[in-house]
Amino acid sequence: MYGGRGFSRINRSWERYRLGADKFSELGFIRPGAVDHPIEYDPTSFRPDLDEPFLPVVRSREATEAELLAVHSPEHIRHIREMDAQGSGMFDRNDTPAWPGVYRRAALAVGGRLVGAELIGSGQVKHVFHGAGGLHHAHYDRVSGFCIFNDIVAAVRFWQKNYGYQRIAILDADGHHGDGTQDLLYQEKILKVSLHHYDGRFFPKTGALGERGSGAGWGYSVNLPLPRFSTDEEYLPLLEIAFEQIEAYQPQAIILQYGTDAHFADRMTGLKISTRVYERISQGVHELAHRVCEGRLLAVGGGGYEPEVVSRCWAILLANFTGRHGELGQRYLDLFDDPAKLPEPVPGAVSEVARLLQVVKQML
Repeated sequence: MYGGRGFSRINRSWERYRLGADKFSELGFIRPGAVDHPIEYDPTSFRPDLDEPFLPVVRSREATEAELLAVHSPEHIRHIREMDAQGSGMFDRNDTPAWPGVYRRAALAVGGRLVGAELIGSGQVKHVFHGAGGLHHAHYDRVSGFCIFNDIVAAVRFWQKNYGYQRIAILDADGHHGDGTQDLLYQEKILKVSLHHYDGRFFPKTGALGERGSGAGWGYSVNLPLPRFSTDEEYLPLLEIAFEQIEAYQPQAIILQYGTDAHFADRMTGLKISTRVYERISQGVHELAHRVCEGRLLAVGGGGYEPEVVSRCWAILLANFTGRHGELGQRYLDLFDDPAKLPEPVPGAVSEVARLLQVVKQML
């Protein structure tokens, strides 16, 4: 997802799925070969073995057209099908290419999210991680930033329809603002908290502090914009504010968009945070879920264009979700960045975030 750069880096980012699976297997989270032979999901018969030492890897399904229509216009869905049949061309400017099979691939990304939402809503599991999800730029009637369909809002609609959830919190840690998610839910009392690179020009040019929602949704969009070159020092105080907002909201379930493109090695944003921040995100949202909504937590991969970095960040997430970080010992510590390579805080970013914090504390 996310626009403005060449396709070579995007194509390379697909490596993250194999590297992530290899890392999960290496650390003992999943059974070797589980990704190549996932469990077939049947909601009437599937029951996870919670005494099994390995996490279940469940096969995705394709979202139905009715499920996509709960988020997108009929014209949008028709356009995706037509571009799929054409097999070439661009959906939006020069960012998102069409190719044969793009409809099915996008519908599978949404369907995987809905399988996770059902597993959580039915009480069969507390947490789900879906690496292929997090397509937060897709709008009601248009593709944007490599995002065809918006799986985050699809999960919100699924929970609302099937489980009656009215208070759902979305924490978006991706380096880019989730403009599609915000726009689709802007007038609703669904809490959307986003930390992202913002200067008014950086893609998607939304996510300013003053974008608070409208109508019934006023106050339910909380944007915590970070200037270019922000490091852990600037990010962490805003992250704690994000946690405070979610706890005050008392959601029935939490969605985490765990994009890792804010990492200092990823050139798709101007942020410079480290794996220590991703550990804090993982720990904080996990603790929150157990404290406020009986553990109901659905996490998705989002952005991330340095596959080796993504695999380590994803492993940190699973280590904290499963509580296995302690038993992993040095293998857990090896997931973190070399301290000697961490970026130094930039005075301009430090002072700008200090001013932002004062405004945020007065506003929220």
